[in-house]
Amino acid sequence: MRRTPTNVAAGVGASRSRAAALGGTILLVGIGGRAPPRSQGLLERAESFAALENALTRVCETSRGELVFVGGEAGVGKTALLRRFSDRTDAVRVYSGACDALITPRPLGPFVDVAQAAGGELEQSVERGAKPHRVATALLRQLSSSAPTLLVLEDLHWADEATLDVLRLLGRRVADIQALVLATYRDDELERTHPLRVLIGELGRAESVWRMRLDPLSPRAVAALAGPDVDADALYRKTNGNPFFVTEALAAGGVEIPPTIRDAVLARCARLSSGARTVLDAVAVIPSAVEPWLLDAIVEQSDDVEECLVHGMLTGVPAGVAFRHEFARLAVEDSIPPSRKSELHRKALATLATPPSGAPDPARLAHHAEAAGDAHALVEFAQAAGDVAAVRGAHRQAAQQYARALRHREDLPLALEADLLRRRSHECYVTDLYDEAIDAGRRAIACYRRLDDRRSEGDGLRSLAQMLWSSGSTTEAAGAARDAVTLLERLTPGRELASAYSVVASRCMNADDLHEALVWGNRAVDLAERLGEVEIVAHALNTIATTELLAGSPDGAAKMESSREFAERERLDEQMARAFANSAWVAVRTRSYALVNSRIDRWLGHCTEHGLELWRLYLLAYRARAELDQGCWLDAANSAESVLHIARTSTVPRIHALVVLGLVRARRGDPGVRESLEEALALAQPSNELQSIESVAAARAEAAWLEGRCDAVAAETRAPLTLAARCRAPWAIGELACWRRRAGIREVVPPGAARPYALELAGNWAQAAELWAELGCPYESALAFAHADDEAALRRALDDLRRLGAGPPADIVARRLRRRGARGLPRGPRAATRQNPANLTPRELEVLKLATEGLHNREIAAKLFVSTKTVDRHVSALLRKLGVRTRVEAAAEAVRLGIAGQDR
Repeated sequence: MRRTPTNVAAGVGASRSRAAALGGTILLVGIGGRAPPRSQGLLERAESFAALENALTRVCETSRGELVFVGGEAGVGKTALLRRFSDRTDAVRVYSGACDALITPRPLGPFVDVAQAAGGELEQSVERGAKPHRVATALLRQLSSSAPTLLVLEDLHWADEATLDVLRLLGRRVADIQALVLATYRDDELERTHPLRVLIGELGRAESVWRMRLDPLSPRAVAALAGPDVDADALYRKTNGNPFFVTEALAAGGVEIPPTIRDAVLARCARLSSGARTVLDAVAVIPSAVEPWLLDAIVEQSDDVEECLVHGMLTGVPAGVAFRHEFARLAVEDSIPPSRKSELHRKALATLATPPSGAPDPARLAHHAEAAGDAHALVEFAQAAGDVAAVRGAHRQAAQQYARALRHREDLPLALEADLLRRRSHECYVTDLYDEAIDAGRRAIACYRRLDDRRSEGDGLRSLAQMLWSSGSTTEAAGAARDAVTLLERLTPGRELASAYSVVASRCMNADDLHEALVWGNRAVDLAERLGEVEIVAHALNTIATTELLAGSPDGAAKMESSREFAERERLDEQMARAFANSAWVAVRTRSYALVNSRIDRWLGHCTEHGLELWRLYLLAYRARAELDQGCWLDAANSAESVLHIARTSTVPRIHALVVLGLVRARRGDPGVRESLEEALALAQPSNELQSIESVAAARAEAAWLEGRCDAVAAETRAPLTLAARCRAPWAIGELACWRRRAGIREVVPPGAARPYALELAGNWAQAAELWAELGCPYESALAFAHADDEAALRRALDDLRRLGAGPPADIVARRLRRRGARGLPRGPRAATRQNPANLTPRELEVLKLATEGLHNREIAAKLFVSTKTVDRHVSALLRKLGVRTRVEAAAEAVRLGIAGQDR
């Protein structure tokens, strides 16, 4: 007889009495019914269980919420742990809803299920197809309206974009509610750019957000599960300790584990009656919990469902029944003959089209239509599912649904094909899938030409221009925009023409063609106002205001404020965000940081609240530059990295973030300068736009100067300076001209340089330094002193640069002072600390490197033969020196600075 393992989770009953005493409410979301029977214990989960207990205690006692991402490979026992944790707490209200393994996930899948059970504002928000930020607001109110809450979200690796957006907003505000949020995911299924991995990276900096990883079982634990009649060593070798593989193999009879888990699952199925296997087939083709009414329609159940439940193949969930583990469902589904599988999908499709209550779910219908080979139904439901996803902010899922419908384009009317292509193009665009967006946009335009629909063709060209610009193809974008105008001006003026005018104005503004930007912008405003198109008016007004600010017009600031107020008055959330981003761009470009410093958090909050991630990235990039210029280099690097770790970003924010990171590294003497600035150059060169080209050129010139390669400064800045002079951009002219002068290039400087640069170029370094200090730019002030022919000024530059942590420029100034015969100069960091920009001691470096390998303090102490308290002190010191709050942040900072390797 197989031994029943002992529950080694110490203190598992403590949370029950504690939560009961506090009167806590437990909200359990999305368990999905894949946990083992409650009588079965949990091995090697005592530390994880205790951590969850402690977290719940903190939430109850402090009223500050926490979000815990619980990761591990598929089958490692995440659900089992959380089921046991929730079961050990009294006064439990259970709401279930899981992320489903649909080919294209349902928008807001788990929250739709929760809303149906919870009712109230949350249910109303979901039923109305509210955007994710509205759903998140309703959820936050729901969680804030009662006692302490436990919220468990399962299988987030299957989550759609809208679900992740709700979680993103929830995570950013979790500290404000009395809730413990536990979110599970398969970390072995997340590629580097997976949206969930990006989300975890974004939220991971907050004190209230942390991670827990469940590891596979040890050989000892596997032996405890296996018992005396099973070769535990062989079982461990075949399963590598994966609890699901182990338990499935043992449930199959404890025999030698088959080559694949599929064989193990099917071996268990073979013991069931034919009726039970028929039920399993029906449940297997539904990648979610199967409602009783749906199962009744697909197959005659009688007592066969009970047999599946008794033998542990299925488990009961509030919505109906489901497989205990997704692996088991997939194994059964793959074993169904194709003809039988198509028949089951057809039955599911027919039944789900007319549910007993509520509206049909087009995402589920599209899934079954595709699996059944019903092209007509697939097109109908995929389009509907795409529309629902787009409304709810799940743009990636919307794009996938439209693509699914377009796979049958040969059966589509040309007008419908064009419409689907247009919709897919837009959804790809807003998710930064530019290649796919442009391809779909071009094909939509070709369809409109075949249909002789000139108005739609012109609007398609206008849309294509926006996508081409965002991807960096600025010359082609300008051509598409003007082609749109030429075509639309032949027709009766409408909103399409007004929008095209506004896009041309925006493109001219970004190209620093300020005169043309004003001409086209005013033309757009005039037509849009006559047509009553307020969103186009808001877009054009902000372009005009931004252009006037760039041109130095005294009326620009008032017009910018007016354009922001107009967008806010008309409740145009996206136009408000664009106005914020353009305001930040102008402020950074003209070194006017007061506005950014006072409003950037509110602007970022608006973008976060309304799910406008693209504009949030622009704001983060501009904030990074503002932090860099004001001497907050660690903050600047963190802001830049928050942009760079998202692979799907527009070109401009990524260029600015790369420049900021490259300059921080160059000024501090960190590794990775060349890599950052090479990527920035590759992105900027095709744009032919000063805003990108100048910032990269100036950064590369500074890096070359710091390395003593003054000849490279001339090559990096020659063409950009000519462009800046042609665009009459004073700050770009001044910055590039100053780097050439610092590199020893004597030449006539183009007129119009901004005043602090003009003063330095004229030899008035003292006034230049004073003006830079007034603008809040300490590094530029120090550089002005550094080029003085005065020992006192050079000593001040040296002190200021070392205070900033700018080692390489400080070394340049120190060498100048020594050549002048100066004595008594303060020494820089020792060789041992110059190798790391945080000036960690050798022992602190050892502790940090071991910590990045995942070792706990007591393990580090054992390796270094010191006490745990000594390691505690070293960890506190290195956290302070690195300017971070947690060991996770310290590890990330160490890798970024090159202190610790990235290979673990």
